[in-house]
Amino acid sequence: MGELTDEPDHVGAFAAGAAKFAELDEAVWDPISTATLARTRPKFDELVLDACSGDGASALPAAELVGPGGLVDAVDLAEELIGLARARAGDRLPQLRLHVADVTSWEPTGYDLVQCVLGVFFFADMDAGTRHLIERAKPGGRVGVTVWARGALGSFLEALTSALPGEHDDEHHTPAFEGIDTPGGLARWLTGLGLQRVRADEARRHVEVSPDLAWSLVEGTAIRNAIAGLDDEEVAGVRERFTARLEESPEARTLDLTTLIAVGYRPDAG
Repeated sequence: MGELTDEPDHVGAFAAGAAKFAELDEAVWDPISTATLARTRPKFDELVLDACSGDGASALPAAELVGPGGLVDAVDLAEELIGLARARAGDRLPQLRLHVADVTSWEPTGYDLVQCVLGVFFFADMDAGTRHLIERAKPGGRVGVTVWARGALGSFLEALTSALPGEHDDEHHTPAFEGIDTPGGLARWLTGLGLQRVRADEARRHVEVSPDLAWSLVEGTAIRNAIAGLDDEEVAGVRERFTARLEESPEARTLDLTTLIAVGYRPDAG
């Protein structure tokens, strides 16, 4: 999710807000993952790397699609989110392997499919980290990347920003990254990193949320960094002002969850 501070602690934010993150599964993470898998198309018996897997919204259905003859490695830095994914999977998906690790230094290769849903913008070096993911795919293998579209969560984040104490730079209040926030830009970027036959399209989604679910989005994602360092009384004040703005503005209550999903192929050897 988008950060609202200059030096955000993404892993710490997701770890602290893991329970709230899970509350967003039905409204946010699962539909975005479903749209992604409709394009990355995991198949029976395939080997899949699910990078920045969170609580398993894309990894679990991928494991179901590859079947018992396949395998899905789900990798995330937040141990708390991997724990949630493990609880969601239970014993029914032995083909799902969950790892607490930095996927930008993940060594195994030869995957039929590498996918990363809303994760590449957390890499310290987005180009290098994404190139590393591409190199995990086998020659001819597929790589799928999902990012926020331009304007996603815009009104929601504006409402939150207006509720924060002090002055804030609005330029940092978007989860989309300039240059890859349009289908063409995303496709060009991935092509420049080494993929071929890249196709990118927009998956539009708008959801009206309650004040409680809206606050779960604040507390359960990297947006949590916006209230880092505030004491309990200040956080309560932010929530009260934020809720009032949501009630005043139907536009702010409607989450723009539009994403861009790109799929390309690693060049064949030789």
